[in-house]
Amino acid sequence: QMGGASPCCWGPSPLSPSQQGSGVGDGVLSAFRSICGEEGVSLGEAVREQHGKDESVHRCRPPDVVVFPRCVEEVSALAKVCHKHRLPIIPFGTGTGLEGGVGAVKGGVCFSLRNMEQVLDLHPEDFDVTVEPGVTRKALNAYLRDTGLWFPVDPGADASLCGMAATSASGTNAVRYGTMRENVMNLEVVLADGSIVHTAGKGRRPRKTSAGYNLTNLFVGSEGTLGIITKTTLRLYGIPEAMVSAVCSFPSVQAAVDSTVQTLQAGVPIARIEFLDDVMIDACNRFSSLSYPVTPTLFLEFHGSEQSLQEQVKTAEDITQSNGGSDFQWARDTETRNRLWKARHDAWYAALALRPGCKAYSTDVCVPLSRLPQIIVETKEDLIENRLTGPIAGHVGDGNFHCLMVVDPNNPEEMHRVHLFTERLARRALAMDGTCTGEHGVGLGKRALLCEEMGPVGIQVMRSLKDTLDPNNLMNPGKILQREEP
Repeated sequence: QMGGASPCCWGPSPLSPSQQGSGVGDGVLSAFRSICGEEGVSLGEAVREQHGKDESVHRCRPPDVVVFPRCVEEVSALAKVCHKHRLPIIPFGTGTGLEGGVGAVKGGVCFSLRNMEQVLDLHPEDFDVTVEPGVTRKALNAYLRDTGLWFPVDPGADASLCGMAATSASGTNAVRYGTMRENVMNLEVVLADGSIVHTAGKGRRPRKTSAGYNLTNLFVGSEGTLGIITKTTLRLYGIPEAMVSAVCSFPSVQAAVDSTVQTLQAGVPIARIEFLDDVMIDACNRFSSLSYPVTPTLFLEFHGSEQSLQEQVKTAEDITQSNGGSDFQWARDTETRNRLWKARHDAWYAALALRPGCKAYSTDVCVPLSRLPQIIVETKEDLIENRLTGPIAGHVGDGNFHCLMVVDPNNPEEMHRVHLFTERLARRALAMDGTCTGEHGVGLGKRALLCEEMGPVGIQVMRSLKDTLDPNNLMNPGKILQREEP
């Protein structure tokens, strides 16, 4: 397990799926069934196993029981039962997380929120909407299709929007539209004792506020450790009149990143600017039947009116060519653009295809833009020196990049080398005034690194907040903060 001892591990589950031990007795199960019905409570091994893991390499025990509430009142009532009986609570959206955030470190009760799938309170004239946790990013945009609006935060996976708020997710569009942190206006949260809080006040949805502490952003990124998000109010955006995408190849990593920095400095409101190194572009070529040159590459996308696009594209093209970039290869029609971005989002599967039978682990660090060329070059040298497969892809407009590590889980020596590499990468980012995670979150894997990043006083403030809101450590215990047990 990365970053400190834990009953969970970095690899296969150490505990049998049938192992139980947090004391979910018949009386508790009866109380659960009276709240959300017979079909809303599951002890089935397959269901529990499915709800005990995400897309990461981190594995631990499954929950002892999975409940499926249908509304916030049921979530609150279930939480009150758990609070009374001191049962751990683990919220579950779609299971697409990448840092082990849904593992049941202490067993307990998984709250699967998929049955709460209503889109509520759409206000097109105000550019906002409220959704329940079962609503995913793609489902919301399908619902909005005829309104001329869309929600642009795009982590690749079709994740739950409340789950995206819980992990402070972002993705390819963040350089233009921001992350979840900038796009969540209000949250409804069920706390550990079952009480319900509206972080900006019930029903409030102003575009800005300076009223009191920023409770909304306290819960954005809290990964279920402070409460269960049962509604989120989101900013929406007008669908751009026109979108065009382009691909540009470069002689070096430095040239590609210099082009990114200069494009942003020139004030080009670029929507997406994604970096793929030579290993990654080769993998994408093979997997997605593309034929781009196998050199460091940028995928770019521009949004706006036809007139503004001409200006954006001209500036960006001049900058890339001054850095030795190739002519832009264009993807103008929707089908070609979608194929291009599908290839980018399929990078995970493209990396896996480099070594059939292996598993993938996606690293995630973020540094100030000016340090990006140095950290990518040093990281590539580290990968080669340690004989590791780790193609690089990144949201370079934010200084955020990933190595998609492809590892043989049955080779302990290689797993150990990957573990050491990922810790070196995170510490390299910290040494460059960056962060150990730009968008995946802390979960199980980066708790020790969070301590290094925040320092003892920052961690103590976080502990104090956790102890105040969740004094019994019931909310997703073992995640983010390493807690000393009495």
